[in-house]
Amino acid sequence: MSLFDNDSDGSINAFSDNKKIWAIGGGKGGVGKSLVTANLSICLALMGYRVCAVDLDLGGANLHTCLGVNIPERTLSDYLSKKVHDLNKLLTPTAIPNLGIISGAQDDVGIANLRQIQKSKLLSKLRELDCDYIILDLGAGTTFNTLDFFIAADQGILIALPEPTSIENTYRFIKSVYHRKLKMIEELWEIGHIVDQAINAKITTNSLPADLIDKIIEIQPQIGQKVKAEIDNLRCKLIINQSRTQADIDIGFSMKLICKKYFGINLDYVGYLNYDATVWQSVKRRRPLLMEFPNSNLVTSFDKIIHRLLNIS
Repeated sequence: MSLFDNDSDGSINAFSDNKKIWAIGGGKGGVGKSLVTANLSICLALMGYRVCAVDLDLGGANLHTCLGVNIPERTLSDYLSKKVHDLNKLLTPTAIPNLGIISGAQDDVGIANLRQIQKSKLLSKLRELDCDYIILDLGAGTTFNTLDFFIAADQGILIALPEPTSIENTYRFIKSVYHRKLKMIEELWEIGHIVDQAINAKITTNSLPADLIDKIIEIQPQIGQKVKAEIDNLRCKLIINQSRTQADIDIGFSMKLICKKYFGINLDYVGYLNYDATVWQSVKRRRPLLMEFPNSNLVTSFDKIIHRLLNIS
């Protein structure tokens, strides 16, 4: 039986055959990925969508805490070790109607370096879940696991703090996504010789990563345009967390411009979340923020962000 058999009134089921995967990532730990994952999932569920939040912070899972759920008996560890073959058996209900969670792996055995075929199979099985949105809470850093799930998602959402180290790590994450995607294209289309030729071409020391695509276009216009189209599809979203001033808020717009200039990637700044003491209070109480503090200003912020992510005016 599906976790979502008992839909609440007004449940939106039209998207069952057009489900979307969103991946929440960031350049470092502690930027609020799990908080954002939990509350975006709650927003979607309250709008009537059937949602599954998946903790892919393999080896450091804590999404269940943000959703007020105890560590489930079965986690992704059971699936990856082949003790469980059906992801539906890992679904754990939450207190929010329409929202379930698949808890992350609780050990590092065989987790750190998933083979490509394992990642592809896991993504395929996730798309078979009986829900409208699958929200992935990714691990910190730039491991191939994290990058590949971020790239494979229908929408990649980056969380950054308005502080130098977080901003630098976010750029590093974007750069890693760019090069990982390029490597995937290179291997899939067997155009390594063209990419090598572009890399070895006379590029000045001031050249930007985006210049590499221009070089490929010069060498092989048809292939180059296809590569450019693939890079253009990396339309990342950005959320600035824990902002305190207008300058903090404006950092998102600056990052958007720099990302386009240096990487040729469209970074869509979808909103910010102000610093709010209710966040740690909700975590301490093991209760979802939006449910524990419904009158918090963050509720309005999350509402605006979710509408932008859904392209609803």
